[in-house]
Amino acid sequence: MRYYRYLAGILRCKIQAFAVQSSLAINADVGDFMIREILKFPDPRLREVSKSTDKVTEYHRKLAEDLIETMYASNGIGLAAPQIGELVRMLVIDTRSREEGGRRYKYEEMTELERAVQQPLIVINPVIVKGEGKTTFDEGCLSIPGYYETVERYNYIEVKALNEKGKEILIKTDGLLAICLQHEMDHLEGTLFLDHLSLIKSSKIKNQIKKHGYPKPKSEEETEDEDVQEGVKV
Repeated sequence: MRYYRYLAGILRCKIQAFAVQSSLAINADVGDFMIREILKFPDPRLREVSKSTDKVTEYHRKLAEDLIETMYASNGIGLAAPQIGELVRMLVIDTRSREEGGRRYKYEEMTELERAVQQPLIVINPVIVKGEGKTTFDEGCLSIPGYYETVERYNYIEVKALNEKGKEILIKTDGLLAICLQHEMDHLEGTLFLDHLSLIKSSKIKNQIKKHGYPKPKSEEETEDEDVQEGVKV
């Protein structure tokens, strides 16, 4: 009887170890950070509206760290909490030059307003309080990998929000940072860049995804060439 209990104990340990390994295959730990799985369209969770945060806690600070680590690992310049299944009005952004250790094109392409904003940027409960002008950009999305289309946005915005310390901040920016902020804020409302396209264009992309799925992940070199030619993933 003791022998059978001993075997049962070993079996339980193996099952628990397998469960942990299976979990890490999706969510990989990197030190105190965790690279999370990014939801892909048409996952219905991407269409849900995120909830506002009354008080910034350690949970939100840990979530911000996971978002940043996941964004960098995916070669993105922005990521919103609902993209990893957390319905919290939070997003992170880093549009800095790659030469400066960021995720963008060239430092000289950043505007003065962009350079004035400290990045990576952690934003909680963001609200656009002012928007001026119009601009277009070829946007991609980590939740819709491999697809890019031209989207129209405000050229200049002012965003009121909380930072990771719970302090109220006001972000005044333009350029790629403004575009990225607007894109990520859409995710908090359950909106994707596809929703800004014409019915014909959005239907074409949706049908391609339904029929062929998503392309295989590309190497870092291929991704960099893709960013330069087609846009960036946010």
